[in-house]
Amino acid sequence: MGTLHHHPLVVRYQGGAGDHVIQIRAGRTIRSGVGQSFWLRAGRSALAEVPIADRAHSFLVQTPSADQQNVNAQVSITYRIEDPEAAAKHYDFGLYPRVASADAQGLWQIDELVTRLAASSLASVIAAMPLSEVISGSLDEAGAALVLAFERDEQLRATGVSVVDARLMSLRPDEGVESSLRAPLLERLQAEADRALYERRALAVERESQISENELQSKLDLARKRADLVDQEGRNSRREAEEKAAAEAIAVEAEARRIETLAKANEDDWKRVGGAKIANEAAYVRALAEAGPDVVRAFALKEMAHNMPSIGSVTITPDMLTDVLSAFAGSAKRGE
Repeated sequence: MGTLHHHPLVVRYQGGAGDHVIQIRAGRTIRSGVGQSFWLRAGRSALAEVPIADRAHSFLVQTPSADQQNVNAQVSITYRIEDPEAAAKHYDFGLYPRVASADAQGLWQIDELVTRLAASSLASVIAAMPLSEVISGSLDEAGAALVLAFERDEQLRATGVSVVDARLMSLRPDEGVESSLRAPLLERLQAEADRALYERRALAVERESQISENELQSKLDLARKRADLVDQEGRNSRREAEEKAAAEAIAVEAEARRIETLAKANEDDWKRVGGAKIANEAAYVRALAEAGPDVVRAFALKEMAHNMPSIGSVTITPDMLTDVLSAFAGSAKRGE
C-alpha cells in the first residue's frame, strides 16, 4: 500500500509495486498507473488506490437442501482487479482526502459481492437435492455450477473484477446431523476393524500353528535322519565286524594250514632224525655190547663226567689208586 507524506500546502505520494493509483482533479483523471510517486497540492486533487494483486477470499455458505437440512459449503475464491479505474468508480478505494480513522471499503465490498454470488449459485444447486445426495456425490456438480456462475456474472466484469479461481472445498451437514449420519458409518468401520483384528489374530494363530507343525515336522525329520544314520552306522559296524571276522578266519585258516604244513614237515624231519638217532643208538648199543666191561665202564664214566656238575678238585687216596691200578693190571693180563 502506498504512503502519503503531508507537508505544508503539499502532499507527497509514494506508491507500491502492487498498487494502482488514480489522481482525479475537477472530475478528470490526470494520472493513473502502478508504482507512481509524485507531489500534489493539498486540497486540489483526490487519490484512489486500487490493489492489483490476486486476492484469496474463503468463506462458509449455509443453505438448505431439498429435505430442509442445512448444508455448510466451504468456498475459496481468488480474484484480481483487472480494470482499476472501473473498480475505483464502483467501489470505495479512496485514499485522499480521507478521515484518518476510516479505511477504504473496496475490497470488503468485492468480497461481499463474491460471497453473495457464490451463495446464490450453491443454493440453486443444493436446494434441488436431498441431504444424502448432497453429501454423497454432489461436490463436483456444485463446484462446476459455482465456476459457471462467476463466468457468466456481468456485474463483476462491469466493475473490473475477474475471478481467477473458484473452488468448492467441502459440503457438510450440521454437526448434529453429521454425527447421526456418521454413527452407522463409524459402526460399520468399527465392525470392519474388529473383523480385520479377529482375522489378523486368527491368521497369527494359524501361522503359529503352522510354525509349530513345521518345527515338529523338522524335529521328526531330524530324528528319522538320526535313526537312519544310527542304523546305517550299525550296518556299517556289522559289515566291518563281519569283514574283519572273515579276514581273521582266513588268516587263522592260513595260519593253521601253515602250522599243519610245518608240523608235517617237522614230523617228517623228526621221523628221519629219529630214525637216524635210533639207528645210531642201536649201533652204539651193539658196539657197547660187543666191547668188554672195562670199555663199558669207561664210557659210563665219560657219560657220568658229562652229566655231573662241575667239580673243583678231586682227592685220590693211595688206596683208591692201588685198587684202580690193580683192576687195570688184572684186565691186561687176561687180555681184556
